[in-house]
Amino acid sequence: MKKKFRFQWGAFLLFLIFAGLFFILALRIVTIQATGSVEGQELAAKAAAKYSQEEVLSAERGKILDRNGEVIAEDTLSYKLVAVIEESATQNPEDPNHVVDPEMTAQVLSKYLDMEESEIVKILEAGIEKDRYQVEFGSAGREISHTKMMEIKEEDLPGILFVRDLKRLYPNGSFASHLIGFALKEELEDGQIVTKGKMGLEAIHDEVLTGKNGKMEFDTDKWGYLLPNSDSIVTPAIDGSNLQLTLDKTLQNFLEDAMNNVQEEYSPTRMIAVIADPKTGEILAMTQRPTFNPNTREGLSDNWLNESIELTIEPGSPMKMFTLASAIQEGKWDPNAYYNSGSYTLFGTTIGDHNGRRGWGSITFLEGFQRSSNVSMAYLLERIGPENFMKYVDAFGFGKKTGIDLPNESSGTILNNFPVERLTTAFGQGSTVTPIQMIQAASAIANDGTMMKPYVIDQIKNPDTGEVSVKSEPEKAGNPISAETAKKVREILASTVTSEHGSGRPFALQDYTVAGKTGTAQIPGEDGRYMVGRNNYLYSFLGMAPAENPELLIYIGVQQPQLPLDEYGSIPVSKIFTSVMENGLKYMNIEPENAETAKTFKVEDYTGKSVKDITTQLAEQGIEAVPAGKGDKVIAQYPAKGETVAEGAKVILKTEGVPPLPDFTGWSKRDLLAFQSLSGLSLEIAGQGFAVSQSLSQGAEVAPREPIVIQLQTPEESFNQLMADGPEGIPDADIESSSEESTGQDGQGEELDENAGFEESAEEPVIEEGSIVEESLEETITEETGE
Repeated sequence: MKKKFRFQWGAFLLFLIFAGLFFILALRIVTIQATGSVEGQELAAKAAAKYSQEEVLSAERGKILDRNGEVIAEDTLSYKLVAVIEESATQNPEDPNHVVDPEMTAQVLSKYLDMEESEIVKILEAGIEKDRYQVEFGSAGREISHTKMMEIKEEDLPGILFVRDLKRLYPNGSFASHLIGFALKEELEDGQIVTKGKMGLEAIHDEVLTGKNGKMEFDTDKWGYLLPNSDSIVTPAIDGSNLQLTLDKTLQNFLEDAMNNVQEEYSPTRMIAVIADPKTGEILAMTQRPTFNPNTREGLSDNWLNESIELTIEPGSPMKMFTLASAIQEGKWDPNAYYNSGSYTLFGTTIGDHNGRRGWGSITFLEGFQRSSNVSMAYLLERIGPENFMKYVDAFGFGKKTGIDLPNESSGTILNNFPVERLTTAFGQGSTVTPIQMIQAASAIANDGTMMKPYVIDQIKNPDTGEVSVKSEPEKAGNPISAETAKKVREILASTVTSEHGSGRPFALQDYTVAGKTGTAQIPGEDGRYMVGRNNYLYSFLGMAPAENPELLIYIGVQQPQLPLDEYGSIPVSKIFTSVMENGLKYMNIEPENAETAKTFKVEDYTGKSVKDITTQLAEQGIEAVPAGKGDKVIAQYPAKGETVAEGAKVILKTEGVPPLPDFTGWSKRDLLAFQSLSGLSLEIAGQGFAVSQSLSQGAEVAPREPIVIQLQTPEESFNQLMADGPEGIPDADIESSSEESTGQDGQGEELDENAGFEESAEEPVIEEGSIVEESLEETITEETGE
């Protein structure tokens, strides 16, 4: 019997299901092949993204250069530390390419990075948990030097790699730090690391200095290695523009070194210094103390002010040079007229001189200015007229910004509401100014009446194309006085340095004349009242040289130095000024003017020749031969052959044997070191300057390795010693610290009038019969005063 066929619905249904799935899958494949996308996502793009890598090509931040192209700030090669934690990076377990032991790795790295071991472990383990390929270590793992990178590599840590990076370098360290500022790396929201200016010119011109990063795109295999024969797409980086300043690296270093020496010796709470070219207004150097190292930010405090332009101070006696200039311009100055010094009452206020109001009797205006007499300024103001004087204050730029190409400049405050405020402004008290205003105003005196606007940016230049986008030019800020007046003011200022009773005597230079004015300004305390005590002053000097045709103009302020009992406040200021000005003018090849031009002589090779013959030969040239030994023949010498020396210099001739001890008086440190090297004697040199004493006398026989102590002194210290010894002919006025009370400028006495050296009074001034004032100004005052 034939078996009846039964339709298998279950099998048919299963067939339909599989057929349907196959159809759907086939349709899906066809669709993917046709469109190249899945759920709107491009498969080719995803594959490319998986195996395509992008590396940032860092743009170099523009350099900051001095006027001669010397580097002040630049990007330099450094390294970024990376830890690979993905196990798939290791193909051979015997030679792992990933971090195998996080604890051990952290222990080693903590010796080199500014991180705790536990912090490093935390970063490594967090990366492992999040299935990261690699991790970085923030700022502690960036800007690693080549030396440190090599030290870490020598540890042979698996998975530790280094990526080339750039860091901001300030090769001069503490160098105009509050002007230059600093830049740091920071991470943007998109994860990109950029260098951003945080302070000073780095921040002000951040947009100009910052370049634009480029990138390189390339394909890799699944292990991250570059595929052979694959193409890469490079978008080049665009470097930032260079910022060239008016600063002179050499002059700035002179200034930094001198400031460091005074900081170490006197520990003042504040110092400010600015050097300018008075003919152009270019700022050649600018610094302050405290300062900091921009590479490490060591020493950086909460005070980020560039105090040369942002700090307002009472100017002190340097303001008197502008009162003097106003009087000369108005025809109210007679240097030979007499006045009674000590005190004078004007506008119901008694003004006193800085030596306890004792004064110096009846003296000329010229002597009064040389002694920095406040009373002479009161008389001059009266003759000029207070309102007229304030016009000159405005013309010299006080009370308003100079417009220097730096932000946050202060304008200061000139008190002009009452006659007594104009009076005290005339000798530098009450009103406030900035150091840069003092520089600008003094440029009129140095530059024959033409006042120059200060500036620090010379040009902004593209380092690749050479295109200059900004170029600064000297700009006149006004003509407050005539050239004739400016010349007269310089002559009088020079006399304060050369006169036997001049307050500026410590500021004299060996080879150049100086025109300038000292200052001793009182400092307001936290309660708003002037501070008392011997050290609680801002000592300053505003000076220029050479006096007849100034090439450099310098302002220096030193606040609250810790003075020895035998020194007064101008000494630390003078140590900065004399060192910087003398060296600066010689560096600029300015012809010395205080002495005849020295004859020069080129040193020959004297080795093997007779000491006696060479000594005679050198003496004929005005050169002193100093034997370093007892032999007859020269075996070595200093200076070397071909060097040029001036008449009066020393040539040291090494011979056999131990030499008898010379008289080292007047020797420079360089000559002493050369003699020590050639003679083999042990010299212990103390101090700076020139030799003034030695522990063993001339001609003494010196035992082997016996030390000879040589004491040096600078010219300023020698002058200070002379003052301390109290020689005849040096009046008390020269010793500012001898004053018993101060009215604000040049005294340093312990007892200070609480009203800052002047008082309300109905007292009549002393009248000197027959004086010029009595004859010409009888209706207002009865005594001629001077300045």
